[in-house]
Amino acid sequence: MIKRPIGVWFSVNHTVSNPTIGYGLHTIEYANGKRREFFQIGVSGNKTGISVYILGLKDKKYLAKTYGKKLGKASVTGYCIRFKALKEINIDTLEAAIRYGLAVQNEKGKLTK
Repeated sequence: MIKRPIGVWFSVNHTVSNPTIGYGLHTIEYANGKRREFFQIGVSGNKTGISVYILGLKDKKYLAKTYGKKLGKASVTGYCIRFKALKEINIDTLEAAIRYGLAVQNEKGKLTK
């Protein structure tokens, strides 16, 4: 297993009001061909609650289809799970979604070696 660093990701020269704590390494490839290193799993707190980002999933409906109804009071997009407080969601389901994201990324890493 490849160990990846934990880091705080934010833009330089900008005021950071709600930084994201990120784990792992994911390469974002933009339409123009440019690439950027980013986190694989991220957590960010803001005025409305908590956001958990799971990057690198090809199927943008998978999180909502698989975990959406089981999570509790959360909004789920293609790569983000948002909720107001931990007490409003099913922690086991959130953990399963994060573990799925890690497994997908680890499989990608094995394929590119």
